[in-house]
Amino acid sequence: MAYALFMRLLLVEDELEIQDFLKTSLADEGYEVDVAGDGGTAEKFASAKVYDALIVDLGLPDQDGIDLILRLRRQGVSSPVMILSARRSVDDRVAGLEQGGDDYLTKPFALAELLARMRNLLKRNAATSSSPMTLHVADLELDLLRRRASRGGELLNLSPQEFVLLEYLCRHAGRVVTRSMLLAEVWGMRIQPDTNVVDVHIYRLRGKVDVEGREPLIKTLRGVGYVLKDR
Repeated sequence: MAYALFMRLLLVEDELEIQDFLKTSLADEGYEVDVAGDGGTAEKFASAKVYDALIVDLGLPDQDGIDLILRLRRQGVSSPVMILSARRSVDDRVAGLEQGGDDYLTKPFALAELLARMRNLLKRNAATSSSPMTLHVADLELDLLRRRASRGGELLNLSPQEFVLLEYLCRHAGRVVTRSMLLAEVWGMRIQPDTNVVDVHIYRLRGKVDVEGREPLIKTLRGVGYVLKDR
């Protein structure tokens, strides 16, 4: 299984328009998103990967979303679940929360509210998890929940892809990572194409992290790869 670089979400939604909108919006926020259009596919995903959270629509074509949540809980899936549904009554919301859901958002919804609720859901889950939500290398700090990076207290203006790349380097600080490792784990390219995407992103990232007046942290080992050095 690929190393979990960033927050991984499972979106269970059968409406294609909502699927595309949410997957794109969540990916723009730095989340890795798998999409299942029915309960059966969702169970297969959940049995193969560990997700930081699930977003589950109740009106699935093959089963009720509540039944899916109950089955996943019985199978040992403990990831927090945000229910997304057009069912708006108090009884529906209470039932969803009592049957294994951790939050309930009704359709139509505002993207800003969904993102805020997701951050809070992940934050609450992190409070009971042993996985750190902040990474530190020298004077570099990464806030994994808010997807923010800073150096010496100054916020770095990183793109989502640059953040993921820097997170991978931080998690492997002091160790050499090759271009093949980065292509596979950051870009998901199992077959190594003839591309300079890694070099371009490292160049841009270095320009933001290793600014003038600060000790360079990102080192290039010619012909080998890169290393983020913790002084």
